[in-house]
Amino acid sequence: MTEQNPRIDAIIMAAGKGTRMGGDLPKVVHEVAGKPMVYWVVKACKEAGAQRCVLVIGYKGELVREALAGESGVEFVEQTEQLGTAHAVQMAEPAFEGKPIGDVFVLAGDGPLIRAQTLSRLVEVHRRTNAAATLATSIIDDPTGYGRIVRDKDGHFEAIVEQKDATEEQLAIQEVNPSYYCFAGTQLFKTIDQIGANNAQSEYYITDAPGLLKTNGQTVTVVDAVPPEDVLSINNPDQLATVDLILRDRLNMPTPGAQA
Repeated sequence: MTEQNPRIDAIIMAAGKGTRMGGDLPKVVHEVAGKPMVYWVVKACKEAGAQRCVLVIGYKGELVREALAGESGVEFVEQTEQLGTAHAVQMAEPAFEGKPIGDVFVLAGDGPLIRAQTLSRLVEVHRRTNAAATLATSIIDDPTGYGRIVRDKDGHFEAIVEQKDATEEQLAIQEVNPSYYCFAGTQLFKTIDQIGANNAQSEYYITDAPGLLKTNGQTVTVVDAVPPEDVLSINNPDQLATVDLILRDRLNMPTPGAQA
């Protein structure tokens, strides 16, 4: 059982360069629907009730700061070495020291199709099940490249397995991890310190945290709440253009160059 606090904050991972995007901008600064892609993640968090959004920045971090200048409730911490997603979260821990801590969203800054209602459902299920961690997953036709959600014979969460570490049987799983997490904050930071780098990338993965929590006897809940369309990743200019069109359509915004 995990004691719940109605407070919700967010840690948003925004340190990557995005080498396949072209140019030398930080990945999350590339624009989608007229705004830096990370803006849409911050917006969804705020609409879902997040009081603070702590952005973990790295490559040309000053440009990420500039992109969100004037946004209330946004703070920044530096990740000077790219040692993985769990390391990024660990860099955010000092921002929570000595402050009230309840639940914490952990999200990727390069997922602008994120919806506030998905996050709201995530936190609602998280609190209703009194979980230490809750994952919002998605079932997609082509899961290539995504971490797979492994369940036990009773359908309960067992682990997240990254593609490069997956067996042939696990690669066939279509339920994937789009990196929508809600953690009980105190449990999150306790668990981060237990994560190792024994994997194909030799990195510290936040994806290991839910499995560790379950091993430690904590409740981990999984909810299939992310629409497949929202899982689209942005790793190159073509994918950026596709996501831009989807978000503009969702927001009833004209496409660049379209006739009024």
